[in-house]
Amino acid sequence: METLAALLVQRPLVILLVAAAHALAWALLRTTAVGRVPRANVVWVLALLWLAYAAWEWLVVARSPEANIRVDLLLIWPLLGLATVWAIARVVRGWHSAHRKPG
Repeated sequence: METLAALLVQRPLVILLVAAAHALAWALLRTTAVGRVPRANVVWVLALLWLAYAAWEWLVVARSPEANIRVDLLLIWPLLGLATVWAIARVVRGWHSAHRKPG
């Protein structure tokens, strides 16, 4: 947990890079057979969630840089974790359905 906190807490640019990586993954998925499956669009939603978290973290850093007790992360991190697992599961299911042989 400390590693996650060291990477993400009060580092909106790192979080923005994570959001950009998800947007890039979505763009790459759109060029494959998975991209034609509607389930792949969930990666775009995930990129937007990470972008919103980056904006929130920037706001926290700008408005209260001395904040050392972050109760908001008790809601944000589980939400992002569940959304990430959900997106991966949807993409994997989309990949399987796109490559399923008929018959």
